[in-house]
Amino acid sequence: MGDRSFLNWPFFEARHRELAENLDAWATENLRDINHAETDAACRDLVAALGRGGWLKHTGAPLDVRTLCLIRETLARHDGLADFAFAMQGLGMGPVTLFGTDKQRKWLEKTTNGEAISAFALSEPKSGSDVANIELSAVSDAKGWILDGEKTWISNGGIADVYTVFARTEDGPGAKGLSAFLIPADTAGLEVAERLETGAPHPLARLRFNGVRIPQDAMIGTSGQGFRIAMSVLDIFRSTVGAAALGFARRALDETLTPCPKPPLVRRPDE
Repeated sequence: MGDRSFLNWPFFEARHRELAENLDAWATENLRDINHAETDAACRDLVAALGRGGWLKHTGAPLDVRTLCLIRETLARHDGLADFAFAMQGLGMGPVTLFGTDKQRKWLEKTTNGEAISAFALSEPKSGSDVANIELSAVSDAKGWILDGEKTWISNGGIADVYTVFARTEDGPGAKGLSAFLIPADTAGLEVAERLETGAPHPLARLRFNGVRIPQDAMIGTSGQGFRIAMSVLDIFRSTVGAAALGFARRALDETLTPCPKPPLVRRPDE
């Protein structure tokens, strides 16, 4: 397990220490032979395994930052793709956990059990860290909302069962005109326009919305609340990014300090 003395800090409670120990034991047993060559399949398998293990329940209410950090640090130390699979379940459904209706939270039953994969669709070609520049439009009519535009760099894009999507719904400037929606991946008009390659392989895609029609109750929270919703979720999960980085660093240190086996002695034919 490596140096875990920090678990004795008063910052953590007994339940955090127990969780870290149990997860480390589970990960040692279940994350030994992940086939990273088939990234999509590996992610699906990891989500299912994390659900069966009961770890994904921590991606639903209540969202405890200390718990999320401990889980991400531990998973990242064992397998980076396992950490990714866990984190995206929390990030993708975070808006529903914090602001969703009872009907929308039915998706949480699936994502926290590992039966469905979620994604957080915020970034666009002209709107990365500058969320206020989102251009994807959501126009209201008597039947609901119609979405047109694109999203890109969407983690779990292409394998997600449900997307939390941020779009422009009002004439207010910048961040004031954004709203959030919960959209199943099989909704007509929602297309995976392109799968994107990454240095550390994981599902990533550009999404296209061609007149995607959704009902009024697909909106998460209220109209114009999208920026607040996005920032509320990101504020929780930003800390966990640092925890995952710590897990990667711990693994790198462990690998560095592990003695290499001596190579076999090879004699020349004339010896």
